[in-house]
Amino acid sequence: MEFHNNFAEIFVPEGTPALQALARTTHLAIAAHEDDIEIMAIDGILQCYRQPDRWFTGVVVTNGSGSPRDDLYAAYTDEEMQRVRRQEQRAAAVLGDYAAQVLLDYPSAAVKNPHNDTVITDLEQILLATRPQVVYTHNLADKHDTHVAVALKTLAALRQLPPEARPAAVYGCEVWRALDWLSDEEKVAFDCSARESLQAALLGVFDSQICGGKRYDLATLGRRRANATYYASHATDIATGMVFAMDLTPLVADPTRDIAAYVQGAISRFAEDVQRRLTRYLP
Repeated sequence: MEFHNNFAEIFVPEGTPALQALARTTHLAIAAHEDDIEIMAIDGILQCYRQPDRWFTGVVVTNGSGSPRDDLYAAYTDEEMQRVRRQEQRAAAVLGDYAAQVLLDYPSAAVKNPHNDTVITDLEQILLATRPQVVYTHNLADKHDTHVAVALKTLAALRQLPPEARPAAVYGCEVWRALDWLSDEEKVAFDCSARESLQAALLGVFDSQICGGKRYDLATLGRRRANATYYASHATDIATGMVFAMDLTPLVADPTRDIAAYVQGAISRFAEDVQRRLTRYLP
């Protein structure tokens, strides 16, 4: 497989040939940065963990050179941080029993360039090699520009696939904006109660980010617990952890569908729900 960047790589934890490892993929996550996968796609990781018939593959699109750094990593150059973050992502792939981990090594600026199609081409290659049943990426209402750009590149690649090669489900997941605001009818809720110790370990692998002053480990586990508790106001908890997602499958099933209008529709329905509730009880 020929990628556009010289330092792009396919890492296979247990040494299976790369194309063979990719071909067994059933669940695929396409994320912007190292550690995004473990935050947003834990459903896929847990679904596949040590299962003989289900395999999880992760794709990180950017090189992580611009990440904040402090403590042990305060004086690290961008090049040194890139090496550290790659090592951390490989370690997560080993710990999570991934089929493969792909690192595409793009600078964020290239991903955010709407006229740069090389990312789409690389992702299309991966999608054709993996033929996943489920794809996880960032949600389209995320507040991180690179996350939104990766989600759009992912949708573009998926839309270019022949219909028979498209996944059955595509989900936009939480990282830099929670999705509890989505109406319950539109919200995809993944129960991630299982293997809390594995979840904590996967997040803890990314020491460079935690030492950099961002406690993603605590925040992510806290959000999952909060999602589970606040999921239903008039029922007891049915899970100890939940991750919410936006269903992006309709945007892939119909490549002509307007992406911006699709997201704006969800936001408008949220606004209408708030307005109805206020109107109902205002004197």
